[in-house]
Amino acid sequence: MQPQAPKIPKKYQPLGYQILHEDLDLIIGSKAPGFLTVAALWEKNKTIHGALNQYVQKGNARSTKCVYVVHRLDQATSGVLVFAKSEKVQQFLKNDWTNTRKTYYTIINGKLPKKSGLIESYLQEDDDYVVHSSQDSTQGKLAKTEYEVLKETDKFSLVKINLLTGKKNQIRVHMSEAGCPVVGDVKYGDKNTKSKDLMLHSFSIELTHPFKKERLLVQAPVPPYFKKFVDYNY
Repeated sequence: MQPQAPKIPKKYQPLGYQILHEDLDLIIGSKAPGFLTVAALWEKNKTIHGALNQYVQKGNARSTKCVYVVHRLDQATSGVLVFAKSEKVQQFLKNDWTNTRKTYYTIINGKLPKKSGLIESYLQEDDDYVVHSSQDSTQGKLAKTEYEVLKETDKFSLVKINLLTGKKNQIRVHMSEAGCPVVGDVKYGDKNTKSKDLMLHSFSIELTHPFKKERLLVQAPVPPYFKKFVDYNY
């Protein structure tokens, strides 16, 4: 069962991040598209990590409280994003990451020949921050994307993803490699569809709680703009 979101006044909600679950060990929320998880060369301030550090410090400039990054989402990707409240919790979650179930929804161009399956390849990023896929194990790190087509229209397909690994741009590269780039993903091949939004959403995370050792499921509502392309009861 998904835990109820904490009742946090809107003025205290971190910019670009809706908190869905918070306890002594974790903050789990839904990232808005357009926000970086952590600072990059081209953007130092508008990050979820920075906003959450301010949130846990509660306006106290002398506070040493901070949050710790567990994983990341691409800037244009929306959805569930997890932070730890201590290095110990961060390490526990990273060590247990293979047991964490990560579910995404994406809308892609065209139709996949196989309606379910597993895409595997080795991914490597070049100097221009573009990720390339190869079947050569010496050309990057192994990435595994399990998928299921949920609905098709004349032009688009709604796909549910079970992300078995979490490499940079993984879903985007694998869908492009399959000949069906993610809608709105100009970087990896969608040159025609006019969409200001990337149709990729981190829908849910199910993880082992670091203190209770029980499974915790948190879901982030799918953005309404998904229905412009494929209408579906998420």
